[in-house]
Amino acid sequence: MTGRSRFRALILFVIFIAARATAFAAGNIKIAIDAEFGIPHSTSAQAVRTGAQVAVNEINSAGGVLGRKLEIIERDNRAVPARSLNNIRELAADPDVVAVMCGRYSPVVVELLPEIHRLKMPMLDPWAAADPITENDYSPNYVFRLSLRDSWALQVMMRHALKMGIRKVGILLPNTEWGRSSLKAAEKTATTDTHQEIAATQWYNWGDSGTIMAERYDAVRKTGAEALIFVANDREAVILTREMSRMPKEQRLPIIAHWGLTGGQFFEQSGTALKAIDLTVVQTYSFLGKSDPIARRVLTGLKSVTGSDDPRKVVSPVGVAHAYDLVHLLARAIKQARSTDRQAVRNAMENLGPYQGLVRQLDKPFTAKRHDALTVNEAFMARFADDGAIEPVIKIRH
Repeated sequence: MTGRSRFRALILFVIFIAARATAFAAGNIKIAIDAEFGIPHSTSAQAVRTGAQVAVNEINSAGGVLGRKLEIIERDNRAVPARSLNNIRELAADPDVVAVMCGRYSPVVVELLPEIHRLKMPMLDPWAAADPITENDYSPNYVFRLSLRDSWALQVMMRHALKMGIRKVGILLPNTEWGRSSLKAAEKTATTDTHQEIAATQWYNWGDSGTIMAERYDAVRKTGAEALIFVANDREAVILTREMSRMPKEQRLPIIAHWGLTGGQFFEQSGTALKAIDLTVVQTYSFLGKSDPIARRVLTGLKSVTGSDDPRKVVSPVGVAHAYDLVHLLARAIKQARSTDRQAVRNAMENLGPYQGLVRQLDKPFTAKRHDALTVNEAFMARFADDGAIEPVIKIRH
């Protein structure tokens, strides 16, 4: 080796060592989850964390991103917007936090939108479904969703009712942004698509008693509604299920539910009351019956994180699946941007190439004008099996 060659080799070695040292000094790239970890019986935030962790483990095993490992950190907002705002501000002060992932509560995320955009913090949405979360007036838009939208959920729910021969529905909704978004979607679907009659709309507040929930339900039933379109999380769904199970059989309408109730221990808390109710719920992904390589790989990863690779025991599967795909997309955006600069990562998210995800093949996950990765075609109705697994029913063509 000549002196010049040795010198060149030395320079390359020094550059390599410096790059490794810089990556080490910079620490891990952090993905934060700000969600409802502390709510009793909630499983949605934990499912999001599980799916994200499986993806992080895969990425780190392959060498990480930009020579750095990914790390999941979490904050508990208890579905309280003020707590979430404080969490976001704290997380934004950490330069190693590249993005924040939200939970299932749409009202919390909607309240966060001004601060997210003021801080220029990329927000990844694996669950919260209110349409205004991504259909906001911010440009550039820092929110990227791989999840259901209320407009899609209600379309599938109303079409499911129509397939059952139901022309007249009643709607029971929370008095929140999620409820308002869902009602708007139901009314549009009834007018332009299914041509069903919405016989009555009733509102409830989070924390309402069983007596109040039963009264709201009874008001809907007495209008002649043939089924109940129900937008609820697990707590209110458990209360109504128990109340309805005590009613005469002829007074129990079929319930066609939004997916919030699958983000908690609805099945366990409902107990035998659920057997008395005809309840279906909208979903976007199920591990049941999947044999593709990605599903098998994720189930293997789930065993290392949760101790089980049984597809029937995956808790809140939509949260797991969506978070898994979002973390992989974020990692690709960081790599494409060649930086963890949040604005650069945001720009890269809009320009990602094809990605074969767990939920579906995404030819172009996001664009400058479309920040929802999924479509209505991923949505389907499902039922709780006797063991608590959420089993798809026959898909409705959209």
